[in-house]
Amino acid sequence: MKYVIIFFTFLLFSCQEKKDVLLPKSNVSIVKEVQDHSPIYIFFKIEGKDTLAEVNRKNSIISTNWIFNIDKRLSLKLVIPEVIKLQEKKRGDSAHKNEKAENYYSYADSVKKNLAFLPFTKVFYKLEKPKFGVKIHFTKNNLILVNGISVDQSELLKYLHKLPSDKPNKFVFSFDKNLTFENYIQNKTLIESFKFPVFNLTNEEFIF
Repeated sequence: MKYVIIFFTFLLFSCQEKKDVLLPKSNVSIVKEVQDHSPIYIFFKIEGKDTLAEVNRKNSIISTNWIFNIDKRLSLKLVIPEVIKLQEKKRGDSAHKNEKAENYYSYADSVKKNLAFLPFTKVFYKLEKPKFGVKIHFTKNNLILVNGISVDQSELLKYLHKLPSDKPNKFVFSFDKNLTFENYIQNKTLIESFKFPVFNLTNEEFIF
């Protein structure tokens, strides 16, 4: 199943059941193509007065790269528990495990008008508040708090570099559980653009 996803028109990603996933948008492509992959779909579903995250992973193969196609309208409190379950399943299947296989979120690059991908294989999600490090929290009101202090997005990187410390700061990212998945992807691509040294980052992300 070696082929490359190059382009998808606009924001709709359709599966064999004729359901649609409205993909999130961002303004930069982190990864432009992925080979040897399987799709995971998480649909936006209304059932009565409830909003649900409906998962379809029937075409996923453990040994391949997984591409998570998640509806941008879903909140993190609905999406991330499902992502955690899928991550654990893939990590725990030693019989079919491929150490080179990655996990990616798909999204639409609104500038270049192509499908793009954000890797998150090494991320471990925690459904709690962080207890250590420089805490960078993205709120549901599009605010960014650094250790509780509001910082403008355009000034964030400069602010972080100026934080006093006698040793390299460890940056910890957290996100409001009520953020939409689209807001999450936009914040994540912003973080990726900062190109922090690896030793400054933790592989845990906190959702609360």
